[in-house]
Amino acid sequence: MHIFDKRWTARLSRRDFLGKSSAMVAAAAVAPVAAAQQQPTDNRHGANTNETGPKNAALEAEQPNSVFPPETDAGGQPAFKYPFAFSRRRIEEGGWTRQVTVREFPLSKKMAGVEMRLIRGGVRELHWHVGAEWAFMTAGTARITAVDQKGRGFVEDVSAGDLWLFPGGIPHSIQGVGDDGCQFLLVFNDGTFNEYQTFLLTDWLHHTPREVLAKNFGVPESVFDKVPPRELFIFARDLPRSLDEEKKQASADTGTVPNSFAFFASRMQPTKVSRGGSVKIIDRSNFPATNIAAAIVTLKPGGLRELHWHPNEDEWQYYVSGKGRMTVFSAGGHARTMDFQAGDVGYVEQSMPHYVENTGTDDLVFLEVFPSADYQDISLAEWLAHTPSRLVDQHLATGEDFLRKIPKTATVIEPS
Repeated sequence: MHIFDKRWTARLSRRDFLGKSSAMVAAAAVAPVAAAQQQPTDNRHGANTNETGPKNAALEAEQPNSVFPPETDAGGQPAFKYPFAFSRRRIEEGGWTRQVTVREFPLSKKMAGVEMRLIRGGVRELHWHVGAEWAFMTAGTARITAVDQKGRGFVEDVSAGDLWLFPGGIPHSIQGVGDDGCQFLLVFNDGTFNEYQTFLLTDWLHHTPREVLAKNFGVPESVFDKVPPRELFIFARDLPRSLDEEKKQASADTGTVPNSFAFFASRMQPTKVSRGGSVKIIDRSNFPATNIAAAIVTLKPGGLRELHWHPNEDEWQYYVSGKGRMTVFSAGGHARTMDFQAGDVGYVEQSMPHYVENTGTDDLVFLEVFPSADYQDISLAEWLAHTPSRLVDQHLATGEDFLRKIPKTATVIEPS
């Protein structure tokens, strides 16, 4: 497995850099232009690429590889990107949420995503859903709770860079406990998932006759007089008690869940490091509770997530920071390149080859998430390195010397 490569070619000579810098300073003195409005250019074409009609200049500036596609792009490959910024945000007392599902992003058939922000003390109320919930903390600290099918409790605090997994049907909650609350990404192994149609504690009790509730718990009906008349969903309350106290309370009599639903990825050593970046792979081999595999990928400027594909499942992506581009190739000679930045969702269908390249000046960090317990990929380099070199050369005419030099073993750094 050869996950990363790096392009170290110099883009500008010192003279070019100084000349272009001087020109930019002069232009800025005459007519300042916002970076978002600077349009992509392509020197391969002339008047045939001019635009004389209406256009969304700001959006085109963010999509240079759509405005001027690489000449290798071809055919009708569907769009494989959807920005969370296009999603309607639901704002509640204790925070907000928005989602990208198959309804917004038709290509995303097997997975859906949700962004959520909770203020300090904000609670995503006790609930459950049919599909599994995989989560990645992007900011702050959250207190998460759950109870499994044997009545065993779970309470933990997770912070930026950590993640959790709640299997389908497991009731759970999330509360912001950081100084500024928390924000996180949720991914579900069901493209039709709807964050606004989950099984909520308050909603269930409100729709159950009080005499039935009283009989169920052996208490007077008056105990349930103040059950809210509608769902709470995301609401604000006091902070929880200490973590130790709540862990002790949750585990009383039945004990704790055998495999933690939390995974402290922020403390994990990378699975692989190269001069182009690093990757952390989390699946059931190191996170037994999960049935959703993931990789946290960091690419340095110019770094490349090498040409590869995933033979077992579709890939759902979330871009945490930085800028990049991805080309997806499909059978029949179709290929398309699109640009990505923080807050964007990408989707690659099963077995479709692709790469991701950092096109910015800062690190590009993105998530690869799969509706499978096991992470699998096959790289172009692996394929060529372990196929007889004469046969490959007969296809590509690169010369066998090049093929023999492709590394045959992965340099993976195992987690400590």
